[in-house]
Amino acid sequence: MSEKKIATREAYGEALREAGKKNKDIVVLDADLSKSTKTSVFAEAFPERFLNIGISEQDLIGTAAGLAAAGKLPFASTFAVFATGRAFEQIRNSVAYSKLKVVVAASHAGITVGEDGGSHQSIEDISLMRSLPNMTVIVPADATETAKAVEAVVEHPGPVYLRLGRLGVPVIFPEDYQFTIGKAALLKEGQDATIIATGIMVAEALKAAEKLQEKGLSIRVVNMHTIKPLDQEAVIAAARETGAIVTAEEHNIIGGLGSAVAEVLAENYPAPLERVGVQDVFGESGTPAELLEKFGLTANHLVEAVEKVIKRK
Repeated sequence: MSEKKIATREAYGEALREAGKKNKDIVVLDADLSKSTKTSVFAEAFPERFLNIGISEQDLIGTAAGLAAAGKLPFASTFAVFATGRAFEQIRNSVAYSKLKVVVAASHAGITVGEDGGSHQSIEDISLMRSLPNMTVIVPADATETAKAVEAVVEHPGPVYLRLGRLGVPVIFPEDYQFTIGKAALLKEGQDATIIATGIMVAEALKAAEKLQEKGLSIRVVNMHTIKPLDQEAVIAAARETGAIVTAEEHNIIGGLGSAVAEVLAENYPAPLERVGVQDVFGESGTPAELLEKFGLTANHLVEAVEKVIKRK
């Protein structure tokens, strides 16, 4: 894992421009936040294929749906709290219900939005999007995975929710990393327990596994970049082979990765489970580091969760 940190939204902007060079049907829409979502990178390269819809997120999604119906491949970007909250009905009825190929690439997800506070910290977006039939939900862990995800969704049929962050995060994966939608990435083998993480928590999971190794514990680390469709085989294998699971996400523990894993375990192979995430409360204003500590989303908190779940085996 590199010490270099790049925000997934930054990588999204660069990847979008590269995808635009290869596919002339790609059009990009934004809700007057292109400098923040980094769609400005695409806009500078292809101004004729960029639309600033303005601060009108419902129109953003409706227009994207219309473009998809006309044969274009729209990427619609704004902040996660607005995309999934304000425009939920349009995503539901115009995109998911119609099975239209629209990529809703939402940035500034989770509590690491920081000082903007609870009103802008989307901690329920994964829950909302995974509840929609036909919707694929992807949460990249770093810049490399974001670029690979953009390449993958261009070829993927149907609607996609791509969750991106504001904060710079460590680069985990090499350039030749193989990304497959719906297939979890095994990052570390282990026998005593498994941490299944997504997004920025993947780096914390790797740090936690190192700390636990120093204590004599062998911890498997799984990067669950696709929340829907979830890699059920990876979850069941982890439960069967390590006997205990910890999930880690920058999202409410209700409805996100933790809930998805719990559903698989309950229906297929029950095993002790601890869910690390936001504990069903709204966010607050503060620096990302302060908030991650306050809401228990650090490697040290994962160490505690793993030690707790192992005792339940």
